[in-house]
Amino acid sequence: MKPVKHIASRTVVLPTRDIDTDQIIAARFLTTTSRDGLGEHLFHDLRRNKDGSPNEEFVLNRPESQGCGILVAGNNFGCGSSREHAPWALLDYGFQAVISTEIADIFRNNSLKNGLVAIVVDEDTHAWLLDNPGAELEIDVESTTLTLPDGRSLQFELDNFARYCLIEGLDQLGFLQKHSERIEAFEEARAWKP
Repeated sequence: MKPVKHIASRTVVLPTRDIDTDQIIAARFLTTTSRDGLGEHLFHDLRRNKDGSPNEEFVLNRPESQGCGILVAGNNFGCGSSREHAPWALLDYGFQAVISTEIADIFRNNSLKNGLVAIVVDEDTHAWLLDNPGAELEIDVESTTLTLPDGRSLQFELDNFARYCLIEGLDQLGFLQKHSERIEAFEEARAWKP
């Protein structure tokens, strides 16, 4: 996982409420344990017509959406099953952050563990973001601030462990491995042995 300290990008807006993880990445694409190539199937049933051709009406298929690294989503984003493939698909597609007024807990935790910054904002900020697709935003993970184009900075919640792991580019296993000497020393020193 690469360190995530600062994100500066335009937004793409998907205002639909209650986007679940099956809409993010359909179950039929969960046949891999690799993250590579999942972005091709991101929002597949929304991005494609029944014949497989691109749905020109879907926001990700529009030219102005290309290269955007921040997804502004409708309320209750990432609900449904706990599939880790959902944040993998978003990351593989090129998104670095997701912003909404409500992000499902399991999805948010999976996102943060994998380097996708999931940010919950207030309704007024969210309404402004929905009304201004393509807005240039800055996200500072270290200071947990979201800066809007007019210069306003807003704090967002991010627990210290997730923040540390994002900044260091560590997942949970990497965090444990980083402290393996201390873990081994503790195991040797403790009175009780398994």
